[in-house]
Amino acid sequence: MENTLNVRDLHPGEIESVRLFLQQHGWGHRVGSPEHFAHLIHNSQRTAVALKDAQIIGFARGISDGLSNGYLSMVVVDDHHRREGVGRALVEHVMGDNPDITWVLRAGRDGAEAFFASLGFETSVIAMERPRLK
Repeated sequence: MENTLNVRDLHPGEIESVRLFLQQHGWGHRVGSPEHFAHLIHNSQRTAVALKDAQIIGFARGISDGLSNGYLSMVVVDDHHRREGVGRALVEHVMGDNPDITWVLRAGRDGAEAFFASLGFETSVIAMERPRLK
């Protein structure tokens, strides 16, 4: 049995499995119905899924123009696989290797700020946001 981490682009046939994974990991309020989530994925330029033993253990998505700006929207790793490099691999896959892109994100969950700082993100004093209606 193979026990290696595989991080790759999300395949269309995996969208519902990822939606269910996200629901199970506290992101149900963000994924909505199967149709809503499929539309969300369709409009995301970059997606990544992490698999171990053919089981989804992580997901990330981003929105980018591919040249200058990017927004890292979701990074979710199964609690049992944290601190194994899964989150780092997902973020690196989504961001790619273009150093000219400035990536931004919202780091509101516990431990998120330290995690993203370890990947080179810095707290911004110039960012602004218009939050969604609750």
